[in-house]
This record gives sequence, structure tokens and C-alpha cells, in this order.
Amino acid sequence: MAEEKNVKKEKEKDRGRWFREMKSELKKVVWPAPEKVAKNTGTVFLYSLTFGAFIWVFDGVAALFIKTLLDFFG
Repeated sequence: MAEEKNVKKEKEKDRGRWFREMKSELKKVVWPAPEKVAKNTGTVFLYSLTFGAFIWVFDGVAALFIKTLLDFFG
């Protein structure tokens, strides 16, 4: 019974230590300015659209090529 209490206290100490360390680390974080976040978000959105369009075009060309092959040999 006494060992269970000691284990429980150790877990609580570990949890408290973890939260203290997390708080300490979060104070070290340098958060970006809102303008930088907006610029990066726009960049990610633009690249996602570009890459999506590339995949869409490639898929259409590949489907047309396969359909042409099937029509030619089938």
C-alpha cells in the first residue's frame, strides 16, 4: 500500500516537472508576426493549387492516353 502511494507521488512529481519544463520551453518560442503567417499561408495555398492543377492535368492526359491505347488495341 505504501509503495502505491510512493508511485502515485512520483507520477505527480513527474507530471508537475513536465508542465514546468513545457512552460519554460514555450517561453523560448519566437512566434512569427501575423504578416509572415499570412504570407506563408498564401504561399502554401498557391503551391497547393499549382500542384493540384498539375496532377489534374497529368491525370487527364494519362486517362486520354490509356483510352486511346484501349481503343486502338481493343
